[in-house]
Amino acid sequence: MKAKAAVLFEVGQRLQIRDVEVQAPRADEVLVRMAAGGICHSDLHAMTGHLVASLPAILGHEGSGIVADVGPGVTSVKPGDHVIPLWRLSCGTCEYCSDGRPALCPEGTQIRMTGRLLDGSTRFTLDGQEIKHFAGVSSFAEYSVIPARAVLKIPEDFPLDRAALLGCAVITGVGAVFNCARVRPGSSVAVFGAGGIGLNVIQGAAIAGAEKIIAVDILPNKLEFARQFGATHTINGSTANAVEQIRALTDGKGVEYAFEAIGLPATMRQAYDSLRKRGMAVVVGVTPMTAEVSVPVMSLVYEERILTGSVYGSSRPSIDIPKLIALYRTGKLKLDELLTRRYPFAQINEAYDALERGEVARSIVTF
Repeated sequence: MKAKAAVLFEVGQRLQIRDVEVQAPRADEVLVRMAAGGICHSDLHAMTGHLVASLPAILGHEGSGIVADVGPGVTSVKPGDHVIPLWRLSCGTCEYCSDGRPALCPEGTQIRMTGRLLDGSTRFTLDGQEIKHFAGVSSFAEYSVIPARAVLKIPEDFPLDRAALLGCAVITGVGAVFNCARVRPGSSVAVFGAGGIGLNVIQGAAIAGAEKIIAVDILPNKLEFARQFGATHTINGSTANAVEQIRALTDGKGVEYAFEAIGLPATMRQAYDSLRKRGMAVVVGVTPMTAEVSVPVMSLVYEERILTGSVYGSSRPSIDIPKLIALYRTGKLKLDELLTRRYPFAQINEAYDALERGEVARSIVTF
């Protein structure tokens, strides 16, 4: 079948909308008619080369849709089911999956790095040329073939545009708060970066009951977003020393938790420097592949500080996404406010231009 898709042919280029050929799903695969695709910095990193991707590829890793067909052996979903694709595929049996850390499953790494499905092939072609998948999802296509283990059924009455946000931005940010840092009620939190991920860290900290939530960004409109999502204090990092300001707001002690949601070694170091004794800094921002960060060993040891990373919110999607849906239904999780713009699929490059300018909290393209 033919489907329109946003293809990245080379690093540094813009996405091109092309009519690609989509093959039928094979064993343990699902054909999804996409309803929405989330506009995320990770895809932008692939376009710039900061994130390695096998090209040419159909980008998009955050989205929602409706099952159109299933391959042999699929029993978890059926045609007509509403689903969220999961960009960190997990096998369910390896040591990481067995330990409740499916985001670390080697299968997820394999499918992301190769741009191929589990059998080593792809389901997309263009004029006879093989087109790669992106993170096993490729949500920037009218139809996409996805491993059955990487789609999660959701209630049919849940809005598909909001559902798209759950597959990356929300589960990554909120998950880092609950699953990795395990923020305690009454605690102090600093969040570096108030983009799509950072805003979800902020609202996750608010849901967790943090007493002081300090947001750091260099764009005034993003700091305003941060206040809407639960920040109690904001710091413009372009005009103030963020670490000094954070310490001033915490009686000189520093915060118990700091999150870096930008992807820069400099702000990772700032997050670490803003900690109090026994504080934890969690890095969720994506950096260029060769980036490194250094911290003083004395404070690491003698103040027992922790510097750690969190991928995909350190989550168990089959458990955590239903919890996020419940939080939205009870008014605790802000998805309506997070979704600031909707673009028709044909305007996907304009959507990324707006993302680069920092104009949106989160946006989607619709099909």
